[in-house]
Amino acid sequence: MTVIGWAQIALFSLILLVLTKPLGLYMARVFQGERTWLDPVLGPVERLVYRLFGVDPREDMRWTTYALALLAFSLVSMLFTYAILRLQGLLPLNPMGFSTAKAPSYATPMTPDLAFNTAASFTSNTNWQAYSGENTMSYLSQMVALALHNWVSAAVGMAAAIALIRGFARRSAQGVGNFWYDVTRCILYVLMPICLVYALFLVSQGAIQNFAPYTSVTTLEGAAQTITQGPVASQEVIKMLGINGGGFFNANSSHPFENPTPLTNFVQMLSIFLIPAGLCYTFGRMVRDTRQGWALWAAMYVLFFTGVLTAYHFEAQGNPNVARQGVETSTKQLGDVGGNMEGKEVRFGLANSALFATITTDASCGAVNSMHDSYTPIGGMIPLANIQLGEIIYGGVGSGLYGMLIYAILTVFIAGLMVGRTPEYLGKKIEQKEVKMAMLFILAGAASILIFTALASVMDLPAESALNRVGLSSTYYGPTYNNINNSGPHGLSEILYAYSSGTGNNGSAFAGITVNTPFYNLTIGLAMLIGRFLMMLPALAIAGSLATKKHVPASAGTFPTHGGLFVTLLVGVVIIVGALTFFPALCLGPVAEHFLMHGGRLF
Repeated sequence: MTVIGWAQIALFSLILLVLTKPLGLYMARVFQGERTWLDPVLGPVERLVYRLFGVDPREDMRWTTYALALLAFSLVSMLFTYAILRLQGLLPLNPMGFSTAKAPSYATPMTPDLAFNTAASFTSNTNWQAYSGENTMSYLSQMVALALHNWVSAAVGMAAAIALIRGFARRSAQGVGNFWYDVTRCILYVLMPICLVYALFLVSQGAIQNFAPYTSVTTLEGAAQTITQGPVASQEVIKMLGINGGGFFNANSSHPFENPTPLTNFVQMLSIFLIPAGLCYTFGRMVRDTRQGWALWAAMYVLFFTGVLTAYHFEAQGNPNVARQGVETSTKQLGDVGGNMEGKEVRFGLANSALFATITTDASCGAVNSMHDSYTPIGGMIPLANIQLGEIIYGGVGSGLYGMLIYAILTVFIAGLMVGRTPEYLGKKIEQKEVKMAMLFILAGAASILIFTALASVMDLPAESALNRVGLSSTYYGPTYNNINNSGPHGLSEILYAYSSGTGNNGSAFAGITVNTPFYNLTIGLAMLIGRFLMMLPALAIAGSLATKKHVPASAGTFPTHGGLFVTLLVGVVIIVGALTFFPALCLGPVAEHFLMHGGRLF
């Protein structure tokens, strides 16, 4: 741990704080239909979109209608993506001939189960990739099938969050807004302007943007090398800003074409948190009490800083079983001086790697600039635990805010039980329906992670099975590939991380596990859909319930929800719920591995 490392983390925190209010204020104006400085340019485009699709932006939808529109839109776009992936061999912009007879020998076939997994992944804003992008996807698939969801899945998440905010802000109302209006304004007024500037910045720093075929070169050693080309910069910006995370390249944001310089690395980290942090202020502005938004922001920051502090500390400590070159293991340890640099880019170092890993799993982004599977056991547990807490530490675009608001509802409910009062939050009584929906939100994610992990850990299907071999006891997949590279607690961590990442709509991985099998493609695909829609629908149901309620004036007995006490309770509820749910699994995985590592046992 170095002064420069801590200075980088402090600078990141300061710039994030400075940008939160202006962006949050702008988004509040966008979603409340107020005039913005982009209206003269984008207003005619917005009205044209409504006319083309027959949308009445003034229609106020009940939460059930809003949810139905959201689900129908997501289903159609998922089927559209599946069709393109399966047919990419017949479609243009495929210079390498992927999914055709001309495909290079290293290409990954787009099988039905892989296409389903990928379509579910990008529809749910997960961007889990059970394939190598540059070896599987045509340019058309990257730009149309996948990048389409980078835009619309982010907009869908923001729309759901705005609907919940309206539930708190409105009084005795039947509607929570218009889904088509919210999605359109999100794309036009929030995502598109930032992405345009952002893409030009990345190109100026060295990110590539072209449609050229892959380049074959001969290295100085005389070996043949293929250099991948493609429209990378335009994909990268919405991948980061929309908190999607799916990389054009298998190496993701550790690849120099995606993330060329330390400056782009810093901006990419900032762009992951930018909109989720701004939405906290948007929330405060729309409910007419900005202190409420800052309270949520503060709770998120406490959890974020705790995570990055822990990850940075343990990565700097390194692995005690790795000896300094030329010195006996029993006397001197590499970890004493160099930390754990396995799986990390030297140009980013420990601090920026730990910071990136924490940010990308706090927000449901999943982009990586280092390999999480190579982290120390506790260093790797931080990204895993971040996801398991529900991706609410700033979180996904929209999903982070509505997830934290659901935890806030649970917090005031618990506080009300302590003092024997009917709980209130922002002038709305929290009653049976809201608490039931909040618990459904919590239980749906936990059940998906733990049940699928348990199945994958113990099932051992015959090699000739249609699902192939799975689980810790598996030794091979097909003729050559291991399902997991590690046995023992680290192998369990790989499986647990896979289903946590899928259900949490994150998309990062402990990459030692081979997940491109029918079993994993199907089960992780289902986990991603559960984590997206079975957790989004309870939030919309709460929005509809709250919107119909009258405002209750604050009294002497009202629990204040904008101060340090509330922030402390909120953080405590998040940690306790996560600890009670996942602590046993974490003890069997990274915690056990940590103690075994210090005992000289490796996996």
